[in-house]
Amino acid sequence: MTPTMIRLESVSKRFGAVRAVEAASVEIGKGEFVALLGPSGCGKTTLLRLVAGFEAPEEGVVRIGERVVAGGAWVPPERRHVGMVFQDYALFPHLTVAGNAGYGLGRRRREARVREALDLVGLSAHGDRYPHELSGGQQQRVALARALAPEPSVVLLDEPWSNIDPLLRASMRDELAAILRATGVTVLLVTHEQEEAFSLADRVALMREGAIVQTGTPEEIYYRPANRWAAEFVGAANVLPGRLAGGLVETLVGRFPAPNGDPPGDVDVLVRPELLELAVDPAGDGEVVLREFRGHDVFYRVRLADGTTVCSQRPSNEWIPLGARVAVRPHAGRVALFH
Repeated sequence: MTPTMIRLESVSKRFGAVRAVEAASVEIGKGEFVALLGPSGCGKTTLLRLVAGFEAPEEGVVRIGERVVAGGAWVPPERRHVGMVFQDYALFPHLTVAGNAGYGLGRRRREARVREALDLVGLSAHGDRYPHELSGGQQQRVALARALAPEPSVVLLDEPWSNIDPLLRASMRDELAAILRATGVTVLLVTHEQEEAFSLADRVALMREGAIVQTGTPEEIYYRPANRWAAEFVGAANVLPGRLAGGLVETLVGRFPAPNGDPPGDVDVLVRPELLELAVDPAGDGEVVLREFRGHDVFYRVRLADGTTVCSQRPSNEWIPLGARVAVRPHAGRVALFH
């Protein structure tokens, strides 16, 4: 069993009348990569700062490894063995790359450890340069080198790709994640980007209004969301009325196998767009009212006979023109039910 590296136990934090974090609990295993995902202003960064020690909780306990670092005891940030990469990188403009990477290290270890950290992030030839002489991606790697140089147990990432050109973001985040995974360090990432959280993290903690709504693998969050808000936040969703009986749920778009254990009766049914197949059919009860070509796929909106609109996401080699009559057929895939 993997030991726990970060544990938050019913942690709350207020700023005046605003409860930024509300009774949040989560456990993160040693070497695990977890993303805090949620809309802007939901408390993600505040939660990160509570782990780092830049904020103190009013209630609850924060543990790193076996130590209580907040709540009943207080360990200052510099003694928590935590590295942090800030959204704006927070590099010192008057220090070189090597100077930034070694900031905070004791003099005895500095030269050797800075060399190792810069080599780890691929900047060993840039030690004498200054931040303004680097690209945004290189500055990010300097910030990461500084976070890794003290050999922390935990690295915290506060939306580190928000200042990167969108065209470079995917390659930069893959590169940074690969570096972090190679070290075996525990990572907690704050992001509001669903794709980013799903593609990088082992598990996702979904936050809303200061509370952690659900924690699970990306697949669990996407296909088995805890509630309707979670379903719609992490991706396009059709939520349709349905009737569950005999292990099958009947909906406006057909019949689906139901998850085990749900009691029979009326339900709301989450059907992801990729689980709805379309076929051109002059006698079909659907009409394509919107068509968005996205390169690798096409996103359709289809109006059914009763006026309900559903979404379907199909491969781009399935050509269905705008205005076409279609038959909507459920694919044998996973659905989630809300009672």
